[in-house]
Amino acid sequence: MFDDILREKIEYINKGLNEFLSLTDRPEVLFEAMKYSVFAGGKRLRPVLCISACELVGGNKEDALPVACAIEFIHTYSLIHDDLPAMDNDDLRRGKPTNHKVYGEAIAILAGDALLNYGFEVLIQQALNSNKSQNILRAADEIARAAGCRGMIAGQVVDLLSENKEIGEYDLKFMHDHKTGALIKASILAGAIIGGADAATLKKLSSYAEYLGFAFQVKDDILDVQGDEAKLGKDIGSDMVNGKSTFVSVLGLQRSVELVNELTEKAISILNDFGNKGEFLKSLTKYMSERDS
Repeated sequence: MFDDILREKIEYINKGLNEFLSLTDRPEVLFEAMKYSVFAGGKRLRPVLCISACELVGGNKEDALPVACAIEFIHTYSLIHDDLPAMDNDDLRRGKPTNHKVYGEAIAILAGDALLNYGFEVLIQQALNSNKSQNILRAADEIARAAGCRGMIAGQVVDLLSENKEIGEYDLKFMHDHKTGALIKASILAGAIIGGADAATLKKLSSYAEYLGFAFQVKDDILDVQGDEAKLGKDIGSDMVNGKSTFVSVLGLQRSVELVNELTEKAISILNDFGNKGEFLKSLTKYMSERDS
C-alpha cells in the first residue's frame, strides 16, 4: 500500500518536472545538462514531503506541485555544485557520471545556476498566476532561506572549512541542520503553508521536520560506512577519504544507529496528532530511516 502510494506520488512529480523542463531555448547544451541531473534517478523525497504535507493539512496536490518541482530543481542544483572538484569532488551520483564529468566544470556550474534560478522562476510565476499568491510567497520565503546563506550554503561552507579537522557534535549538527536539514524542513513547511496550515500546525510540523532531517543525515553517514555501493550509486567511505567528520566518526556506529531510531520515533510521535491523515508520512519517515540508498 505505502509503496504504491509513494510510486504514484513520484510519477506525479516526475510528470510535473518533465513539463516544467520542456524547454526548447538555446543553447541546447545548457538545458540538456539541466535535464541530465534532474532525471538522473533521484528519489524525489523533498517534493514528496512537500506534497504530502500539503495533503496532511487538507490541501490539494495540484496546488503544491509547482512548489514541489521548484524544490527539486533547487535541490538538484546543490547536488551538481556539491559534486564539483572544488567541493566534494565526486565522479558518480546515483550510479551515473556526475554532471561535470559529462559536460565539463563550466557547463555544470552554469546548469546548477540555471536550476537554482529556474526554481524561483517557477515559484514567482505560480504566485503571479494564483489566487493564493500570499501562501505561495510565504512558501517561497521558507525555501529561499533554506537554500541561502542561512541554510544550505552556510552548511556547505562549514563542511568545507571542517575538512581534515576534528569537530564536535554541536558543530557537526549545525553543519547538517543547514546543509541537509534546512531544505527538508522547508519542503514540509512550504507544502503545509500551501495547504493552508495554521500557526500551531506549522509549529508541530517544524519539530517533525527537524527530527526527520537530523535522522536523514545520520542515516546517510551510516550508509557511507556500511552501505552497498551498487545501491548507493557512489563509492563507500568517500567521507573518510575526503577528511570529513560524520556522526559515525564522532559518535561511533552503534550510537549513530540508535540515534536514527530515537529521532525517527520522535518524528512519528508528532504525526500521531494528525490521526489517519498522518499514516503516509509515518510510513515515509520509517522508510527514510530504513533505506539502503
